[in-house]
Amino acid sequence: MRFATIEHGEQEIAAIVDGERLLTVQSINDVLGTAWPIGLYELINEEKLSSLRDWWNERSEDEKKDFESHYLASEEAVYRPLYRHPRKIWGIGLNFVDHASDLNEKVPSTEPASFMKPETTIIGHNDNIQLPVQSERTTGEAELGVIIGKECKNISESNAKGVIAGYTTVIDMTTEDILQRNPRYLTRSKSFDTFFSFGPEFITTDEVADVFALEVATIINGECHRKNSVSNMTFNPYYLVAFHSQVMTLQPGDIISTGTPGAGVIRDGDVIECEIDGFCKLKNNVVDLKKRKERV
Repeated sequence: MRFATIEHGEQEIAAIVDGERLLTVQSINDVLGTAWPIGLYELINEEKLSSLRDWWNERSEDEKKDFESHYLASEEAVYRPLYRHPRKIWGIGLNFVDHASDLNEKVPSTEPASFMKPETTIIGHNDNIQLPVQSERTTGEAELGVIIGKECKNISESNAKGVIAGYTTVIDMTTEDILQRNPRYLTRSKSFDTFFSFGPEFITTDEVADVFALEVATIINGECHRKNSVSNMTFNPYYLVAFHSQVMTLQPGDIISTGTPGAGVIRDGDVIECEIDGFCKLKNNVVDLKKRKERV
């Protein structure tokens, strides 16, 4: 099943993606008098997502006609981040050999190179990435995002799939020049506002037949900068979930961004996209705050 979060009135609410149309969870509640949580984070956090998915899949086409007047065309929707307040965002650095070569770094081989990002980095589809005044070289990185669906601690890699709610597209940013000055500046280089875009769609695990077969591509101004398969990650998504559950309790809605096949330098006026097989593209425009300052 596929979900998005869209702007509806003055709220950001969850919507079921039904082909080229969207149906908000609020509309379902209004028509049927149900009480599903209307935010995607709440659906995941309260572990109501699978119940809603099963309920929806059991509806006949005739029953779904009750919602006909409530559907929205997908091209008319204003997409927002899937949600804004996850308890944790984990990022994984250098998880593809090719990306390590971009930075002249050695590929981690024993443990993932992990970092955390604050929720203030979050933006959504079509929002602007803001290049900070402190950086002259910022990169954008397409990644597969894993979203946790169940609280877990110390789980095994073989059990990791069962705690994953689904997947999404991510664009992560790094002020590469700051990072290259000192590797201890990793947190700062990753934590500027607008440095974590995710959405526009969230796809539940039952719709992803083989996560290892997915190909992730960083697209800049319509050209593929780098593309690679999840199967070529040094640490696969299930391993990453298990590994981090041994560091701290993972909770519903936590995000693990699994690493990029390649980072590309982004500049004022650029358009960067994350492209993953079978997923709706995530796209963001780039605005350099230094350029804006010069114009004032």
